[in-house]
Amino acid sequence: MNYEAIALYSQVASSVLFLAAMIWIWMRFIQPAVLSAQSAQNAQLGEAERHRDEAKNALVALQAGIETARSDAGAIKERAQAQARMEHDATVRENREAGERAVRNAQGELARSRSAAQEQLREELLEAALTRARELAEQRVDDAVNARLVTSFLGQLERGGRLN
Repeated sequence: MNYEAIALYSQVASSVLFLAAMIWIWMRFIQPAVLSAQSAQNAQLGEAERHRDEAKNALVALQAGIETARSDAGAIKERAQAQARMEHDATVRENREAGERAVRNAQGELARSRSAAQEQLREELLEAALTRARELAEQRVDDAVNARLVTSFLGQLERGGRLN
């Protein structure tokens, strides 16, 4: 017998047995663990991709919401400015009308005051003129002039109030 051939066959048989044992161990323990880890990792990657897609969709929705909010804010700002302009114009108009009314009232009051002052001045001037006329009449008219004036007046009354 050839020991070298036996050693060679022994080596080949032990290698085949070792490979068979390794394949059996691989198939029995390692491959299920690897497949399970691979499946878990694939599930994890799928979940991460789903979260990424949801985040992208949420980001798009948020960006649309931001744009809507910006346009709403612009519209609110424009409405507020228009309302402020309208209120400003109304306030200015009301104040202008009130001012014009006050000026008209003041002008009417001024005219009434001026008229009253003129009337009072006339009365005062008339009173002063009458007082001065009385004083002058008392100084210039004596009993003789007074008797002649009374006689002349009575004569006019007798003729019917006509002057000669």
